Amino acid sequence: MSSAPALTTILVIDDHALVREGLCGILRTQQDMRVVGEAGDAVTAVALAAKEHPDIVLLDIEIPGGEVTETVRQIRDRSPRSRVIILSMYEGPQLVQALLAAGIRGYLLKSIHWQELVVAIRAVHADRDRVVLGVSQESLRHVRQGPGTGVLSTREQEILALVGQALSNNQIASRLYLTEATVKRHLRNIFIKLGAVSRIDAVNKAAELGAPPLADPGRARTRGG
Repeated sequence: MSSAPALTTILVIDDHALVREGLCGILRTQQDMRVVGEAGDAVTAVALAAKEHPDIVLLDIEIPGGEVTETVRQIRDRSPRSRVIILSMYEGPQLVQALLAAGIRGYLLKSIHWQELVVAIRAVHADRDRVVLGVSQESLRHVRQGPGTGVLSTREQEILALVGQALSNNQIASRLYLTEATVKRHLRNIFIKLGAVSRIDAVNKAAELGAPPLADPGRARTRGG
């Protein structure tokens, strides 16, 4: 008498409760899948991954509590068997490149149909080397070209200088009279331009490229992004 096939265990990470509930509801209708946990922030996500060691982690790209590339790395460090699939509202070829370097196994847009998500989960789970990218041909072309090499703007240099002082996004936003969302947007652009996968990696790569440090980034008080 053969035993039933093992279920694919899944962790769902999104800071919007309605989205989490929707994803969990879809996955629970699949007989070969089991949701083992859900979270709305990066810290809880990493802790749950370390506890549950799920087969698949569905991770929202804008999850609060840490940069997404660093969250991916922490999840993989604490649960090497887990394969991370990113869910995003937008395409971003350079960011996809950085996430691939961090070890993701999928990047899907939230505009896809639920059947496509289920197929992607099964494909990634069935093949350890499979990578599923739900992006356009143009974006895929940029991904294959590798990380960008653009020069940092003055604002990006200011933000990176404060990152180098170990300030949080909230502290940087307060120092520069920006919103935290604007700081995150600038950090994302910095990661893209430098091909960085974490905050410290961005600081180090900027130093390697000889980016001039700002004498006093705290003096930059101009409002706006």
